Amino acid sequence: MFTGIVTDIGEIVSLTPTAQGQLHRLRIACRYDRATIADGASIACNGVCLTVVASGVEGSKTWFDVDAAAETLALTTAKHWKVGTRLNLERALKIGDELGGHIVAGHADGIATIVSREDLPDMARFELRTTRELARFIATKGSITLDGVSLTINTVAGVTFSVLIIPHTLTVTTIGGWKAGSEVNIEVDLMARYAARLTEMK
Repeated sequence: MFTGIVTDIGEIVSLTPTAQGQLHRLRIACRYDRATIADGASIACNGVCLTVVASGVEGSKTWFDVDAAAETLALTTAKHWKVGTRLNLERALKIGDELGGHIVAGHADGIATIVSREDLPDMARFELRTTRELARFIATKGSITLDGVSLTINTVAGVTFSVLIIPHTLTVTTIGGWKAGSEVNIEVDLMARYAARLTEMK
């Protein structure tokens, strides 16, 4: 489990397709302490929970390897990742850690497309569009995870919604580089999903 609070920005330094392209082995450089990364650990990469299969240090940078499988490549923006892609990273939540965002599973539900970007004094407002299936879980003032970042929904209209990004978040995540037409990973709030399921079962 995660909280949607990004703790580092990593960069893909190598990408190797295997299994006829159905699996991508990614090597990601980061600033985490190598001693704290164990094989089998979970790290959210742009909101996608991936399992560490190897790690090490090269120069002044720590690196870790993960595998993105066919379903991940089909359902998330991982299909577009390449060498040089920067990723929001978050280590798995430990018992006793501060829950600064909201409960995030790291299981992206799909992709949202950025419709527009409005730059404001020190902030930015983004309007995004998603599918009707996912839009039913999105509500004004509710929580949402976009590329691994826990955000509060500002407005909702049909299948579009908006978020307002504060200066700190623009600085410590990859959101500062978002632009109209870009795709981002979306994970809806778990509580909204369970509430909808309970309603369906009545």
